[in-house]
Amino acid sequence: MTSQDWEVLVLAVVVAVTCALPGVYLVLRRMALLSDAISHSILLGIVLAFFWVRDLNSPVLVLAAGATGVLMVAMVEALHRTRLVKEDAAIALVFPALFSLAVLLISRHAGDVHLDVDAVLLGEIAFAPFRRWVVGGIDLGPRALWMMLGILAANLLFLLSLHKEMKVATFDAGLAAAMGFSPVLLHYAFMSLVSVTAVGAFDAVGSILVVALMIAPPAAARLLTDRLGLLLPLAAGIAAGSAALGFFGAILLDASIAGSMASAAGLVFAGVLLGAPERGIVAEVRRRREQRLEFAVRMLLIHLLNHEGGPREAEENRADHLAGHLRWSRDFARRVVRRAVREGQLERRGGEGLALTPLGREVARHVMTR
Repeated sequence: MTSQDWEVLVLAVVVAVTCALPGVYLVLRRMALLSDAISHSILLGIVLAFFWVRDLNSPVLVLAAGATGVLMVAMVEALHRTRLVKEDAAIALVFPALFSLAVLLISRHAGDVHLDVDAVLLGEIAFAPFRRWVVGGIDLGPRALWMMLGILAANLLFLLSLHKEMKVATFDAGLAAAMGFSPVLLHYAFMSLVSVTAVGAFDAVGSILVVALMIAPPAAARLLTDRLGLLLPLAAGIAAGSAALGFFGAILLDASIAGSMASAAGLVFAGVLLGAPERGIVAEVRRRREQRLEFAVRMLLIHLLNHEGGPREAEENRADHLAGHLRWSRDFARRVVRRAVREGQLERRGGEGLALTPLGREVARHVMTR
């Protein structure tokens, strides 16, 4: 790998971690859609600022983009407070209007600069090493890398210094107000941080990857742990791993780096969704199968208790009779009997005969009296 390749890889990892940190709180607050809205709506601020200063390198563009993100959040909340529409509907009304207006302005008045729709959606992180930060004749590296490092530092400072306040405001806004700090002020400060993060990552990786990195790694981490102290570093680690995986995948496939990173983030999330120890799909299927088997054991115990000592006990309390009477398959009936015998609630008598143990009789009576 060349030095430029290493710079792209480091930038990709820094962008991923920077986006993932505030993304944790977006996921916890169930505001994932808002990250998509912010990353798209900031385009209008960039376009309007460009028409004013006519310089794509001006810091005015960054300020205008950040302000537009905060404005979008304020418009969504103002619309939501009318109680006429839900929050997701308010987001779906506001951000497409802002984004489509920006796209119209680009296609109409900015077609001769690199501020085009492809650059907006996909970005091109491979070009970042060509825009250098030179101070006093010393080349300090890609400007985008230093900008993202600065935003990462701001994210860490904000989240670490306001850790307790963010945690309380995220899970119980009423308690946060009772403790003496304003959840509204904290919310807008956090939304400003999200907007700045989206603006910083926007130029290098485009809006699609900003959304992918803000949501996919934190969502994957959320499936793995409930502890907020572990959730933040875990989300950052998953984001860094996804960025590196996507980078090397892009080299191998000769594909878009940003697109590969977004795909890698999606694949990592899909893997976690499938195999998470407690919340994964496999674990959920296994848990439901176990619950079904446990419920069937209870049904069997009640069935045996109802016929215990009765005239049809010899016929009804037989393993080979369960499939027809309880409408179970023969294989499932054998599994239920094995489970009950293993737990000491049932014992076999005379081949196919079944009898309750004292423990099984007690369990059956307890279930019937509940």
